[in-house]
Amino acid sequence: MKNIRWGLVGASTIGREWVINAIRQTGGEIANIFSTDSRRGATYANEFGISKSTTDLGHFLNSPIDAVYIATTNDLHHGQCIAAAKAGKHILCEKPLATNVADAVNMVKACKAANVVLATNHHLRGGATHRAMRDAIKAGKIGRPLAIKVVHAGYLPVHLQGWRLTSPAAGAGAILDLTVHDADLMRFIIDDDAVSVSATVQNSGMAVTGVEDAAMGAITFRSGILGQFHDGFTTKYVQTSVEVHGDSGSLVATNCMTQAPIGEVLLRTASGETKLQLQQEDLYVRTINAFKSAIAGDGKPLSTGEDGVASLAIALAALESARTHSVVNIAA
Repeated sequence: MKNIRWGLVGASTIGREWVINAIRQTGGEIANIFSTDSRRGATYANEFGISKSTTDLGHFLNSPIDAVYIATTNDLHHGQCIAAAKAGKHILCEKPLATNVADAVNMVKACKAANVVLATNHHLRGGATHRAMRDAIKAGKIGRPLAIKVVHAGYLPVHLQGWRLTSPAAGAGAILDLTVHDADLMRFIIDDDAVSVSATVQNSGMAVTGVEDAAMGAITFRSGILGQFHDGFTTKYVQTSVEVHGDSGSLVATNCMTQAPIGEVLLRTASGETKLQLQQEDLYVRTINAFKSAIAGDGKPLSTGEDGVASLAIALAALESARTHSVVNIAA
């Protein structure tokens, strides 16, 4: 297929650090950037050799671009996605898709009505560790899966210690930033849907009052598999990991809940311990290549709009559980 002409919605840090490079590695051209801050947009465009920048979303969407990458704060995704769909642009949107399930569902419906591809940027599906775990489970290497555990805690870099800690309206907090990723990844690895969540949260002083900077919780899946998550912004020395335990074996991935193509997976059974062979690849390159194929009518994005709705529903249920101190059923 032809190379995609991209427009960036938001002069984002994730674009600077990961996505712009991945777009260009996959043959894409970045033709325009929209930012509500004209100086920020122009500076960003100059930094990355993007020929156009604008503060007018309508003008931006009417420019000669095929797809948009939305990386603004969570509360803006819905409106920007709907506008892009109406303009006939394919959409790769950062997670969470929105700040409520109804808006996320509307985004999916709008993109279907416009016959454009909507993908959620759950990059962890592209990790070699996680793909190897999924394949091993499907091959029966651990027997019947019983439990999955994700540790996605760490220390929020200083340059990201902004709205994620201070703006509830924009979707601040560890759950909408991290647990939403865990939810999608668990669904991907074990190929199952969640039915309920129980969670508790912590505010250790990094975030403003009322915003959680850490969370722990449990998820029950339709098949009966139990999930566990530990997410947070405040722990400097924790090692991220994913574990899946079955009735005849376990898979343990370490140093894997990351944007970089790193980590390893061990398979433990009665025969001993084996390190799985991995095909490491840039997670964002893999994400964008799948998005390109979906636009060409060949397969689906790594994480679809429907996947984005499901992960958001789980995360919002976790927030509701922490608020009400109860088990909450999944709304979608």
